[in-house]
Amino acid sequence: MTFSVPEDVDVVLPCLNEAEALPWVLDRIPPGWRALVVDNGSTDGSADIARRLGATVVHEARRGFGAACHAGLTAASATTVCFCDCDASLDPALLVPFVREVQDGEADLVLGRRRPRGRGAWPAHARAGNIALALMLRRRTGLRLHDLGPLRAARREALLGLGLTDRRSGYPLQMVVRAADAGWRVTEHDVPYLPRSGASKVTGTWRGTLQAVRDMSRVLAEAPGVATTAAAHPTARGGTRR
Repeated sequence: MTFSVPEDVDVVLPCLNEAEALPWVLDRIPPGWRALVVDNGSTDGSADIARRLGATVVHEARRGFGAACHAGLTAASATTVCFCDCDASLDPALLVPFVREVQDGEADLVLGRRRPRGRGAWPAHARAGNIALALMLRRRTGLRLHDLGPLRAARREALLGLGLTDRRSGYPLQMVVRAADAGWRVTEHDVPYLPRSGASKVTGTWRGTLQAVRDMSRVLAEAPGVATTAAAHPTARGGTRR
């Protein structure tokens, strides 16, 4: 049995020197979806490779994971927007059921819970930092999530309504915190997490992990209710949490 691929979807791919991984990542974008590669100052020809492989390239001069993600979100035009790392650690084809869940009105934000596959897929320091942040997120919002991974899907207009301001590594967490504050239904599904291509720009070292934790701790200190009215109840049904 075959299932149709949801339509009207843009995939935001923040990119900093990912020339080696781009061909595999872009080849895994579901048919009919648009890949938005956000070049964040690459020096290895990533932008040219992405363009040659059919992706739409967005340039973001301000360095930072959040800056790249938000540039992609504002450049998107599809009803549904997905996010995926551009380092071949996550398969964008796994986003199909995420999008279907959003478009069917079953969830407002769908996240991938990373399950490491292969040696070195998720260094101990990065995993420890993620666990700590997930626990802090649970205390702050009540969401029983296990991961703050970058593979995710939601409606574009609702995401813009969250008024996201973080432009560093706290961006993914701020999205979840503000979604929770706005009453969104947030769900989480297991996804295989593969050894990335090249060195991590965020959590490749203990120092990078600690900086990410500091960035995200600032996000958790936000007062509830910052999200705009446009972000509340992005679908017709009321919000629930899991």
